[in-house]
Amino acid sequence: MTDPTPFKARRERLLQQMQARGGGIALIPTAPEALRNRDTHYPYRFDSYFYYLTGFREPEAVLVLVAGDEPKSILYCRTKDEEREIWDGYRFGPEAACEAFAMDEAHPIGELGPMLPGLLADQAALFFSLGHDAHWDQQVTAALNAARANTRSGVTAPAMVTDVRALVDEMRLVKDDSEIARMRRAAAISAEAHRQAMATARPGGFEYELDAVIGQCFRRAGSQAPAYPSIVASGPNACVLHYVENDRKMQDGDLVLIDAGCELDGYASDITRTFPVNGRFSGPQRDIYELVLGAQAAAVAATRPGAAWNDPHEAAVKVLAQGMLDLKLLAGSLDGVLESHEYRRFYMHRTGHWLGLDVHDAGEYKLEGAWRSLVPGMMLTIEPGCYIRPADDVPEAFWHIGVRIEDDALVTPAGCELITVDAPKSVADIEALMARMRDAA
Repeated sequence: MTDPTPFKARRERLLQQMQARGGGIALIPTAPEALRNRDTHYPYRFDSYFYYLTGFREPEAVLVLVAGDEPKSILYCRTKDEEREIWDGYRFGPEAACEAFAMDEAHPIGELGPMLPGLLADQAALFFSLGHDAHWDQQVTAALNAARANTRSGVTAPAMVTDVRALVDEMRLVKDDSEIARMRRAAAISAEAHRQAMATARPGGFEYELDAVIGQCFRRAGSQAPAYPSIVASGPNACVLHYVENDRKMQDGDLVLIDAGCELDGYASDITRTFPVNGRFSGPQRDIYELVLGAQAAAVAATRPGAAWNDPHEAAVKVLAQGMLDLKLLAGSLDGVLESHEYRRFYMHRTGHWLGLDVHDAGEYKLEGAWRSLVPGMMLTIEPGCYIRPADDVPEAFWHIGVRIEDDALVTPAGCELITVDAPKSVADIEALMARMRDAA
């Protein structure tokens, strides 16, 4: 059973923010179920904002927060239904959910529609994410219009609509202890999956075999699902950033890039490792790999409290650009390559993103036009790469080499901590692991 304490504390923080803005009412629905085909649903995954504030995982639920003289949290959810529970599994029902999730009130979801105009009445503001869900936009608009129709009776409708997600985004940027603990566990599960994939890889095997090893590791360790579709990209596929077919036969001499992370209790991990299918880096492969590893080290050193969000990216880019010049992939001066962005031929993405309930987590990267400063408790990825496709002016020895190295970083008071380092990363460690597993076989 999930401890409701951190979720209640988050609701209280959000209520305080609402009160500081004059009070009002917030509506945060969870995600709807989605049909896969005919009468088969996709595996259900709750809305991250809703879950962040409730810990409640069932569909057909809405959180209502009322910020006034007596702030309160109200959960609307499905009723108990023995017949449906035979088919779909256990439901809390309002009474049990109220106690289990530390709500002030809980009611059947079917009562929300009729009650909504009354809930909106005489509220100074509505905190709701208009434009996110057409169904709820329609429901809320109808309720606002119903409240406005009662103005002759002395009822006032909310005069202002504020995006509640913007407030929660700021809260989600800094992780609390319970979130960090979940993310550490997710990172450990994912790191072991990468180790097992390295140990399993063989020339002549298929990418989907490694995908299967990773998925098995995730589930066996208690993860509910991958945090995103796993990328297992060998040979030329490693130069396709979002490759997900995972169906190529791996060849002797290929590198394989695996970008895979599990989700645990809603929280994502995100790891990328690149290694030789045959267990030994060739000379050009090692050159590019060491370049990317050096770029990551520079980005890690730049990740610390007070640094701007973009500082790690700029540090990585300088190392990568200089290395591209040294390896004759580019010509000219470092300043010229940086100014012209010519390095983007081989490094076209950014060096990281926020990480949390979503793999690309909530939160703005700039405030009032300036890059946000990092603070302890933020969680982000650090993932430089280099991807070299065939071209007339690129030495053939480098063709089809795609390398990305990604770790999950927790900003600490002293700098940052990589929580995914159990996945081997140095050339020596990767080659040693793969050699040991071959010897054991």
